[in-house]
Amino acid sequence: MEAIMKHLLSLLTIFSLVIISPLTWAEETVSTEKPAQSEYTVGVDDILDINVLQPDKLLAEVTVAPDGTISFPYIGSVMVKGLTLTEIQTEIQARLADGYMRYPVVTVSLRESRSRKFFVYGEVMHPGPYLIDENVTVLRAISMAGGFTKFGSSSKVKLLRADKDKKGYKPVKVNIKAIMNGDSSKDFLVKSGDIITVSEGVF
Repeated sequence: MEAIMKHLLSLLTIFSLVIISPLTWAEETVSTEKPAQSEYTVGVDDILDINVLQPDKLLAEVTVAPDGTISFPYIGSVMVKGLTLTEIQTEIQARLADGYMRYPVVTVSLRESRSRKFFVYGEVMHPGPYLIDENVTVLRAISMAGGFTKFGSSSKVKLLRADKDKKGYKPVKVNIKAIMNGDSSKDFLVKSGDIITVSEGVF
Protein backbone atom coordinates (compact mmCIF):
# COMPACT_ATOMS: atom_id res chain seq x y z
CA MET A 1 0.00 0.00 0.00
CA GLU A 2 2.84 2.36 0.91
CA ALA A 3 4.53 1.65 -2.43
CA ILE A 4 1.31 2.47 -4.30
CA MET A 5 0.96 5.78 -2.43
CA LYS A 6 4.55 6.74 -3.27
CA HIS A 7 3.90 5.92 -6.94
CA LEU A 8 0.75 8.07 -6.94
CA LEU A 9 2.62 10.98 -5.33
CA SER A 10 5.33 10.74 -7.99
CA LEU A 11 2.74 10.84 -10.77
CA LEU A 12 1.04 13.86 -9.19
CA THR A 13 4.38 15.69 -8.96
CA ILE A 14 5.18 15.05 -12.62
CA PHE A 15 1.65 16.07 -13.66
CA SER A 16 1.89 19.34 -11.72
CA LEU A 17 5.23 20.19 -13.36
CA VAL A 18 3.77 19.58 -16.82
CA ILE A 19 0.80 21.87 -16.07
CA ILE A 20 2.65 24.67 -14.24
CA SER A 21 5.83 24.89 -16.31
CA PRO A 22 4.24 26.15 -19.56
CA LEU A 23 2.52 28.92 -17.61
CA THR A 24 5.83 29.96 -16.13
CA TRP A 25 7.60 29.88 -19.49
CA ALA A 26 4.79 31.91 -21.09
CA GLU A 27 5.43 34.91 -18.83
CA GLU A 28 7.31 37.76 -20.49
CA THR A 29 10.83 38.09 -19.14
CA VAL A 30 12.44 41.51 -19.06
CA SER A 31 16.21 41.74 -18.94
CA THR A 32 17.89 43.33 -15.94
CA GLU A 33 21.34 43.11 -17.54
CA LYS A 34 23.08 46.03 -19.20
CA PRO A 35 23.68 45.38 -22.94
CA ALA A 36 27.27 45.16 -24.12
CA GLN A 37 28.67 48.39 -25.55
CA SER A 38 29.33 46.66 -28.88
CA GLU A 39 25.55 46.07 -29.21
CA TYR A 40 24.68 49.71 -28.57
CA THR A 41 22.90 51.42 -31.48
CA VAL A 42 24.27 54.91 -32.06
CA GLY A 43 21.94 57.89 -32.34
CA VAL A 44 21.99 61.67 -32.78
CA ASP A 45 24.01 63.63 -30.17
CA ASP A 46 25.95 60.56 -28.98
CA ILE A 47 29.67 61.19 -28.39
CA LEU A 48 32.16 58.62 -29.71
CA ASP A 49 35.87 58.04 -29.21
CA ILE A 50 37.55 56.82 -32.40
CA ASN A 51 41.12 55.59 -32.14
CA VAL A 52 43.32 54.61 -35.09
CA LEU A 53 46.10 52.52 -33.55
CA GLN A 54 48.20 51.91 -36.64
CA PRO A 55 49.89 52.69 -38.94
CA ASP A 56 49.34 56.31 -37.91
CA LYS A 57 48.08 57.04 -34.40
CA LEU A 58 44.95 59.18 -34.53
CA LEU A 59 42.44 59.84 -31.75
CA ALA A 60 39.24 61.80 -32.28
CA GLU A 61 36.23 62.63 -30.13
CA VAL A 62 33.21 63.13 -32.37
CA THR A 63 29.55 64.00 -31.84
CA VAL A 64 26.84 62.53 -34.04
CA ALA A 65 25.26 65.39 -36.02
CA PRO A 66 21.48 65.91 -36.41
CA ASP A 67 21.65 64.23 -39.83
CA GLY A 68 23.15 61.09 -38.23
CA THR A 69 26.69 61.56 -39.52
CA ILE A 70 30.14 62.15 -38.07
CA SER A 71 33.17 63.76 -39.68
CA PHE A 72 36.53 61.98 -39.53
CA PRO A 73 39.97 62.91 -40.90
CA TYR A 74 40.84 61.62 -44.40
CA ILE A 75 37.43 60.06 -45.10
CA GLY A 76 35.08 62.96 -44.31
CA SER A 77 31.41 62.30 -43.54
CA VAL A 78 30.29 58.88 -42.27
CA MET A 79 26.66 57.89 -41.66
CA VAL A 80 26.57 56.22 -38.23
CA LYS A 81 22.98 56.62 -36.99
CA GLY A 82 21.41 53.22 -36.41
CA LEU A 83 24.74 51.38 -36.54
CA THR A 84 26.44 49.52 -33.72
CA LEU A 85 29.93 50.52 -32.57
CA THR A 86 31.34 47.41 -34.25
CA GLU A 87 29.67 48.32 -37.55
CA ILE A 88 31.04 51.87 -37.36
CA GLN A 89 34.50 50.52 -36.63
CA THR A 90 34.32 48.22 -39.67
CA GLU A 91 33.09 51.06 -41.93
CA ILE A 92 35.83 53.51 -40.89
CA GLN A 93 38.50 50.84 -41.13
CA ALA A 94 37.40 49.89 -44.66
CA ARG A 95 37.30 53.50 -45.86
CA LEU A 96 40.71 54.31 -44.39
CA ALA A 97 42.14 51.22 -46.10
CA ASP A 98 40.71 52.41 -49.42
CA GLY A 99 43.63 54.59 -50.45
CA TYR A 100 44.51 56.36 -47.20
CA MET A 101 46.21 53.86 -44.86
CA ARG A 102 47.65 50.40 -45.13
CA TYR A 103 46.10 47.87 -42.76
CA PRO A 104 44.53 50.38 -40.36
CA VAL A 105 43.45 49.17 -36.92
CA VAL A 106 40.46 51.12 -35.60
CA THR A 107 38.56 51.03 -32.31
CA VAL A 108 35.30 52.85 -31.61
CA SER A 109 33.86 53.32 -28.12
CA LEU A 110 30.95 55.23 -26.63
CA ARG A 111 32.09 58.18 -24.54
CA GLU A 112 28.63 59.53 -23.73
CA SER A 113 25.11 58.46 -24.63
CA ARG A 114 22.83 61.40 -25.38
CA SER A 115 20.36 59.84 -27.81
CA ARG A 116 18.83 57.23 -25.54
CA LYS A 117 15.87 58.82 -23.77
CA PHE A 118 12.87 57.64 -21.80
CA PHE A 119 9.81 59.61 -20.71
CA VAL A 120 8.01 59.90 -17.38
CA TYR A 121 4.57 61.51 -17.32
CA GLY A 122 1.66 61.93 -14.94
CA GLU A 123 1.80 62.27 -11.17
CA VAL A 124 5.56 62.78 -10.70
CA MET A 125 7.30 65.92 -9.51
CA HIS A 126 9.23 66.61 -12.74
CA PRO A 127 7.59 64.94 -15.76
CA GLY A 128 9.44 64.92 -19.07
CA PRO A 129 12.25 63.23 -21.04
CA TYR A 130 15.37 61.82 -19.35
CA LEU A 131 18.65 60.40 -20.63
CA ILE A 132 19.57 56.78 -20.04
CA ASP A 133 23.06 57.19 -18.66
CA GLU A 134 23.76 53.84 -17.02
CA ASN A 135 21.56 51.12 -15.53
CA VAL A 136 18.28 53.01 -15.24
CA THR A 137 15.61 50.80 -13.70
CA VAL A 138 11.90 51.60 -13.45
CA LEU A 139 12.19 52.71 -9.82
CA ARG A 140 15.25 54.85 -10.56
CA ALA A 141 13.44 56.41 -13.53
CA ILE A 142 10.61 57.53 -11.26
CA SER A 143 13.17 58.81 -8.76
CA MET A 144 14.93 60.81 -11.51
CA ALA A 145 11.56 62.45 -12.20
CA GLY A 146 11.40 63.58 -8.57
CA GLY A 147 9.26 60.72 -7.26
CA PHE A 148 5.51 60.58 -6.83
CA THR A 149 3.38 63.63 -6.16
CA LYS A 150 0.98 63.45 -3.22
CA PHE A 151 -1.64 62.21 -5.67
CA GLY A 152 0.55 59.64 -7.44
CA SER A 153 -0.02 55.97 -6.67
CA SER A 154 2.61 53.23 -6.77
CA SER A 155 -0.12 50.82 -7.88
CA LYS A 156 -0.97 53.02 -10.87
CA VAL A 157 2.36 52.87 -12.70
CA LYS A 158 2.35 51.77 -16.34
CA LEU A 159 5.15 51.31 -18.84
CA LEU A 160 4.72 51.43 -22.61
CA ARG A 161 7.45 49.95 -24.81
CA ALA A 162 7.86 50.29 -28.57
CA ASP A 163 6.58 47.26 -30.47
CA LYS A 164 8.62 47.10 -33.68
CA ASP A 165 6.38 44.44 -35.24
CA LYS A 166 3.15 46.40 -34.80
CA LYS A 167 4.78 49.85 -35.08
CA GLY A 168 3.15 50.98 -31.86
CA TYR A 169 3.53 50.47 -28.13
CA LYS A 170 2.83 47.48 -25.93
CA PRO A 171 2.27 47.58 -22.16
CA VAL A 172 4.84 45.97 -19.86
CA LYS A 173 3.66 44.88 -16.44
CA VAL A 174 5.17 46.93 -13.61
CA ASN A 175 4.90 46.01 -9.93
CA ILE A 176 6.30 48.96 -8.00
CA LYS A 177 5.01 47.68 -4.66
CA ALA A 178 6.98 44.45 -5.05
CA ILE A 179 10.10 46.43 -5.97
CA MET A 180 9.70 48.73 -2.96
CA ASN A 181 9.27 45.65 -0.78
CA GLY A 182 12.69 44.40 -1.84
CA ASP A 183 12.01 42.25 -4.93
CA SER A 184 14.74 43.63 -7.20
CA SER A 185 13.95 41.05 -9.91
CA LYS A 186 10.85 43.11 -10.76
CA ASP A 187 12.90 46.31 -11.18
CA PHE A 188 13.95 45.79 -14.80
CA LEU A 189 15.95 48.15 -16.99
CA VAL A 190 14.31 50.97 -18.91
CA LYS A 191 14.91 51.01 -22.67
CA SER A 192 15.27 53.93 -25.04
CA GLY A 193 11.84 55.24 -26.03
CA ASP A 194 10.03 53.76 -23.01
CA ILE A 195 7.12 55.78 -21.63
CA ILE A 196 6.34 55.53 -17.91
CA THR A 197 3.05 56.96 -16.66
CA VAL A 198 1.92 57.46 -13.07
CA SER A 199 -1.79 57.98 -12.46
CA GLU A 200 -3.69 59.29 -9.46
CA GLY A 201 -4.62 56.86 -6.75
CA VAL A 202 -8.04 56.49 -5.17
CA PHE A 203 -8.11 58.28 -1.82
